[in-house]
Amino acid sequence: MTDNRPLSPHLGIYRHQLTSVLSILHRITGIALSLSAMVMIYWLAALATGMEPFARFQHVLGSLPGQFFLLGAMFSFFFHLCNGVRHLFWDMGKGLEIERTYLTGWIAVFVSLLITAAFFLYALSGGDAIEQTSLHLLQEVSCHA
Repeated sequence: MTDNRPLSPHLGIYRHQLTSVLSILHRITGIALSLSAMVMIYWLAALATGMEPFARFQHVLGSLPGQFFLLGAMFSFFFHLCNGVRHLFWDMGKGLEIERTYLTGWIAVFVSLLITAAFFLYALSGGDAIEQTSLHLLQEVSCHA
């Protein structure tokens, strides 16, 4: 006998809740942070190798795909941080009421978006200063080597 009923909860029927979406996003941003850490290690290796590899890597990060990567890495960091603070309060038994859970979820999303935008705009406006600081750091490392 064939039963044509969907399995429960079926994706076509199941309505995603904010808490489940944020839980999944928290895990995804954790993975993204791990990948970003590997890119940062590569950046440090390029810095230690010399001026040419470092300049190439800076050029890649300065490109449009590189900027999108940095934006995603920043959002991952700030969302993971904000949502982690939210989880710390839950661990203390605070904010577990459903209304409070939704409120803090939206706060975590909006605050992480706001901080990401602020940091990204700051980095874009001071790009020359950041690049000069990076080059100065490279020259200092080269002088002491």
